[in-house]
Amino acid sequence: MKRSASNLAVLFALPALIWGSTWYVIKFQLGTVDPLLSVSYRFFMAALVLLAFCKLTKRSLKFSLKQHLRMLLQGVLLFGMNYWLVYMSEEYIASGLVAVGFSTIVFFNILFGAIFMGNSVKKRVVIGALLGLTGTAIIFRPELMAFSTEDGGFLGLILMVTAVILASLGNITSAFNSRLKIPVIQATGIGMLYGFVVMFSIAMILGKPITIDTSSEYLGSLIYLTIFGSILAFTTYLTLISKIGPDKAAYAIVVVPVIAITISTLLEGYQPTFYTFLGMLLLLAGNVFALYKKKSATTTD
Repeated sequence: MKRSASNLAVLFALPALIWGSTWYVIKFQLGTVDPLLSVSYRFFMAALVLLAFCKLTKRSLKFSLKQHLRMLLQGVLLFGMNYWLVYMSEEYIASGLVAVGFSTIVFFNILFGAIFMGNSVKKRVVIGALLGLTGTAIIFRPELMAFSTEDGGFLGLILMVTAVILASLGNITSAFNSRLKIPVIQATGIGMLYGFVVMFSIAMILGKPITIDTSSEYLGSLIYLTIFGSILAFTTYLTLISKIGPDKAAYAIVVVPVIAITISTLLEGYQPTFYTFLGMLLLLAGNVFALYKKKSATTTD
């Protein structure tokens, strides 16, 4: 039991820590290369690494047409469209507000899990989600107070909400694939390859020029986002989904703004306030409340 709890803690902590850092790293991807292509490059490289790993470890890559269609859906939702919309939304609204928006994925995972998977909606998970969302909103209070529908702000909000919905549906698709015994690593690698194919095709249809930024900042951030933000974070997060469900696993994303703030404080000179610490406290309380399980009185060692 202790080993199981320890494994879950690692699966929860790794994607939270990594994605908390990617908010800082992503800014080095913006500018020269179109976001649609940056997303394509990232998941193409990640897919190649994961599929090569599957070959080296002799993991089966033989799947039925129906299984491939499910992995295609997972790839488009989780490794393509939602990232493209996130990048575009940050052209209109502050990244902090986007982080707040992604905290709502907990609610969408609960909703879609109940609709599509027949999951029960536990009261403590809902309360924990409310605490977490409130904490995130308090942390990013200045961005929320400054939000305006002018200068494309409303469009940015629509893009952000759509991205969250697609990401949540991707989580549910991954949970479905796990139920059907499609291995997480293979599903992630093949899904990322499908995500690349679809996003790159959209880039070609839209006439995006194929460019690459050879600066150390761009290439370094691309490698980091590929290895850590895509391969390691997604394989651990999707494994977490397969073990505890998409509703509870989403709390790894709720914690991300706290980590992002810590990194911003250390590297960008961000000055935390009373509201920052209050928001962090509520986030942590929401996580503990949602994930805590009472020990059964009849349980024996």
